[in-house]
Amino acid sequence: MKFTRLLYNVSDRTARITLNRPEKRNALDDTMVKELTLAFVSAGKDQNVKVVVLAGAGTAFCAGADLDYLSKVSQFDLEENRADSQQLANLFRVIHELRKPIIAMVNGPALAGGCGLASVCDIIIASEENATFGYTEVRIGFIPAVVMIFLLKRVGEGIARELILRGNILSALDAKKIGLVNMVVRERELEATTSALCTEIIQHNSGTAMGLCKEMFSKLQGLNLMEALDFAANMNAAARMTPDCKRGVAAFLKKEKLQW
Repeated sequence: MKFTRLLYNVSDRTARITLNRPEKRNALDDTMVKELTLAFVSAGKDQNVKVVVLAGAGTAFCAGADLDYLSKVSQFDLEENRADSQQLANLFRVIHELRKPIIAMVNGPALAGGCGLASVCDIIIASEENATFGYTEVRIGFIPAVVMIFLLKRVGEGIARELILRGNILSALDAKKIGLVNMVVRERELEATTSALCTEIIQHNSGTAMGLCKEMFSKLQGLNLMEALDFAANMNAAARMTPDCKRGVAAFLKKEKLQW
């Protein structure tokens, strides 16, 4: 698979997807959105991949929409804008529903759509010195419509309202305080920390179990209590029937250490 906006490689059961437009601070355009969708779908299907890392080349993670692209879409009619927006929505859906853990390794600014791209990942690890986060769309008269769905899931409505309506930019440490970011490390430790987390997940966790958990995360919200409990009970029963669960329980009872 050949990409023009991304780097994609698989090593040690980890797929690494790198936004590769450093001269434009990895800004998003329609081509990058399409390529990201293909890359995540490919990682999801690859049986040699157990965890996915999303990173940015150069000094930025993703600075939002590309200026040339913004100029182009400003001339679109409603139907063209709707089709273009559906592509972004599909990318976020693919990431959210992927049955493998996705780690965003944020080395620099993650702004507007770039912040949304990080937010839809499962775990965000950020550089203390260089990473920043912000939903700045309202400052150019736009709205983070697709992003808002996943931001609400991540931090709740109260914090989401402030972030979106202010459009301010947060440091990595401030983003961690509100639950937007999971881990903040020194820049020099960013790669090693991400690699160590990938190794931990790969060696200690069942891929089947993590996939079932991610399915539950994607479906639970929106169910009423009885629907949620019924869904959870069915998932619990299904999980018990998987080979991974049978193997894991047997190893636990025998006090054997598993290498997944």
